[in-house]
Amino acid sequence: MTAVEADAGRLKGEADEPGWEVDPDDEWGVAVIATVGRQLKLRREAVGMRAAEFGTAVGYGEDMVYKIEGGKRIPRQDYLVRADEVLGAGGLIAATWEDVKRVRYPKRVRELAKLEGLAVEIGVYECNSVHGLLQTPEHARALFEAAQPPYSPDDVERMVAARMARQAVFERDPAPSVHYVLEEAVLRRRVGGTMVWRQQLEHLLEVGRLRSVTLQIMPTNTDAHPGVDGKIELLKFPDGSAVGRSDGAFSGRPTTDPKQLRILELRYGTIRAQALPPRESLVFIEQVLGET
Repeated sequence: MTAVEADAGRLKGEADEPGWEVDPDDEWGVAVIATVGRQLKLRREAVGMRAAEFGTAVGYGEDMVYKIEGGKRIPRQDYLVRADEVLGAGGLIAATWEDVKRVRYPKRVRELAKLEGLAVEIGVYECNSVHGLLQTPEHARALFEAAQPPYSPDDVERMVAARMARQAVFERDPAPSVHYVLEEAVLRRRVGGTMVWRQQLEHLLEVGRLRSVTLQIMPTNTDAHPGVDGKIELLKFPDGSAVGRSDGAFSGRPTTDPKQLRILELRYGTIRAQALPPRESLVFIEQVLGET
């Protein structure tokens, strides 16, 4: 059921209306959304419908219609499908979703998802929070809602959706080899409350049992290790190239320099060696889950 059907024709207020603001620094995104908006406006005017009338027909406010047609707002799929029906476009407007969906998330997130989608091996050490590829929607939402200054509800939903879309990496065939090391403290932080926290732990157990995933826990009572300076990420690609980043090295910027990558690999390898083995790590998560 679409949002329009669920609301039974009730016009949504500005705060409720689906669609996301366009990032003015995202040139490709701006161009795509401006083109789609222009097509919508031309077709609406061609059938002689005013913006207010069209908005009522598709179940959205007049202001949202103007924003989408002006390339200021990214429409969601249900808007395009309903617009196609109202304007009798024969599927041409609905088909623009194939272009819109490629730019619906922030440019930085799209670039990260592209790298993760190409990688044959992903290695991550995380000390402050559950890594994005391992988060449940509720956990991700709680983290975004805790940000200061606060994000708008619309931005929160956009970022949650973007984060969940990245998790398609686990569905690839063949799947990449993915390695995670999480600090024990990450498991014990009750982000979003007890229920959300328990669901997150259960999700970690589920992902940790995938054949393509190796999940390890670093106990709090361990000795110092190379990850105390912060997060480490390593992505390796089919052609033998790689990219890495560490909060505690190279100013936190991504690097493809072979010498710097060897340093990150050495640090990450040492961290994995000090962490609990995968099977013991899953048992450890179960124990934390059982403490509630």
